[in-house]
Amino acid sequence: MRIVIDVAPLSHPRTGVGNYIRGSLLGLAQAGARDVVAFAPSSRAGRRTIEESLDGVDAERRLPVLPAAHALRTAWSRLGTPPLETVVGSFDVFHFSDWMYPPQRGGVRSTMIHDLVPLHFPDWVHRRTVRMHGAKYRHAAQACDVVVVNSRFTADDVVETLDVERDRVHVAYPGVDPAFAPEGARAEGEYLLAVGTLEPRKNLVNAIDAAQRLGIELRVVGARGWGGVEARGRGVTWLGYPSDSELPALYRGAAAFVYPSRFEGFGIPVLEAMACGTPCVVSSHPSLDEAAGEAAMRADPDDVDAIVAAIERARDERGRLVPLGLEHARRFTWLENGRAHLAAWESAR
Repeated sequence: MRIVIDVAPLSHPRTGVGNYIRGSLLGLAQAGARDVVAFAPSSRAGRRTIEESLDGVDAERRLPVLPAAHALRTAWSRLGTPPLETVVGSFDVFHFSDWMYPPQRGGVRSTMIHDLVPLHFPDWVHRRTVRMHGAKYRHAAQACDVVVVNSRFTADDVVETLDVERDRVHVAYPGVDPAFAPEGARAEGEYLLAVGTLEPRKNLVNAIDAAQRLGIELRVVGARGWGGVEARGRGVTWLGYPSDSELPALYRGAAAFVYPSRFEGFGIPVLEAMACGTPCVVSSHPSLDEAAGEAAMRADPDDVDAIVAAIERARDERGRLVPLGLEHARRFTWLENGRAHLAAWESAR
């Protein structure tokens, strides 16, 4: 199969979506895909960022530089012309993400849906995200042969909310990069760790409140987001967006990882923390059941007292939780992710 993958989200610093795209490309190569094209019209700066993210990825690059790339991607999707084949040649599969859905003449049409937060909770995301994703969801429900999702929870949500037939929806769980392992450098100090873009859904306010009640530093990793969310206050250290080598060290050094998100498609940072041998405190919302398994302390994300109690238990029961977390995280690999994608596309063909 010749497979064209939309990698446009990699034009920004990688968060969960970007990490999933990069991991999936690695998994496809491990699973035997040999004719994969990474495609994204982008700005000059965006192309540089994409190239950095694709370093070490075995895929052909088709990364045209365009002025006003976002506006042109949007117009291309809405106008429905010209077909993608005029830009990248013929292919067997086109798999697109969140930012564009250009037309195609033939081949399997496939997309990725990470979650339906913009539909369920529009106040939790930026207005532009609501517009972009709403249009993409409608198009995907009508036009895609394959809808790939990152969890059974999201699969059920897509079937029920978007009225997509079950046999079009395929789960491809995320994997864990080998850099996330218990062996290696470890950040110093006594601290809790939170990871996530600074946005309302991640519920950083309650993580900060819980850490302050316990009198322990909270280190926060995440790009600046929106909605007035700030990583500041007594005992709070915002680290911004660390390098790929710094993040595993931060996980390893933490007394506990705290993830009180109110809603996730999956929750990749939970796996990363577990893979680094860190006990985890995770929201009890069912959207995180698959990421957490039986290896994390769960707490109501809106109950700070419950979060505090869960952190205390996680620290006390580190000896029990860490082996469970390592075992749970080992079940998620990018190789299996790549195989799941290939199986979905083969079934559609």
